[in-house]
Amino acid sequence: MNDLPGEVRSLLTRFTSDIEAVVPLVALWAHGSLALGDYQVERSDLDLVALVGTELADGRQEELRAVHRRLIDDVPLARTLHCAYLPRGDTSDAARAHPTWAMDEWFERPVTPVSRRELALGAVVLRGPSPVDLLPGVSDRELTEFIGGELEDYWLPVTAEAKADLWLQDIWVDLGMLTFARASVTLRSGRLITKREALDELRSLGAPTAVVEDIHRRRYGTDGLEDTSVSGDWRARRALRAREFVRTGITGLLARRGRRSATPSSDTGLAR
Repeated sequence: MNDLPGEVRSLLTRFTSDIEAVVPLVALWAHGSLALGDYQVERSDLDLVALVGTELADGRQEELRAVHRRLIDDVPLARTLHCAYLPRGDTSDAARAHPTWAMDEWFERPVTPVSRRELALGAVVLRGPSPVDLLPGVSDRELTEFIGGELEDYWLPVTAEAKADLWLQDIWVDLGMLTFARASVTLRSGRLITKREALDELRSLGAPTAVVEDIHRRRYGTDGLEDTSVSGDWRARRALRAREFVRTGITGLLARRGRRSATPSSDTGLAR
């Protein structure tokens, strides 16, 4: 933990102490950008998995929700902290949904094959043993099947014309473009890449240059995440270019994997 930025180290130390007061903490691991070496303070999420020594009854879950709410009130950076809670006896069931705090909400979801592969490749161990011998491994087939399913069932519908307004927001442009690029590499080679590497992949795929540079500026430049100075016309053009590029790209990826027709719907076309 000593290699982490000071404000991140302070947040994680406080978080570890706070959850230990609620549940027996066996291990705490970071994956995502922090594990892959692409973490940007205030721009990246802090993706954590906590292995706990007890089942989380409703009362314990409410206490953990309160921990996250207090932490956000005291430390604004905590709004980027996401954590899944796995009871120690449930680690062998990869499909089981677990209590999770993310995006200011408490819900249940599995620890995905992507997250488990990130943990296997280079988890930042914040407390306890390594996840390598405690979590089920992820085969290449499981990883690519999961990614293909996410593209088909979630991301392709989000690129439909009925969802066009979502793409006026920075977060949807960033996530849509970067997720597509990262998925392209994993489906092609089995590798997981960082968001920075995904920008290079987008360029090689012929993505709209202005959109790629816009993402790069907000993620790695000196400006904040939300640039309120850009015009509504630019946001509209960016939304159309990003959405059409991602929709066409996903349709092609799925067709090559035999999951869907290669013919995009009438509202698409590779935007430049």
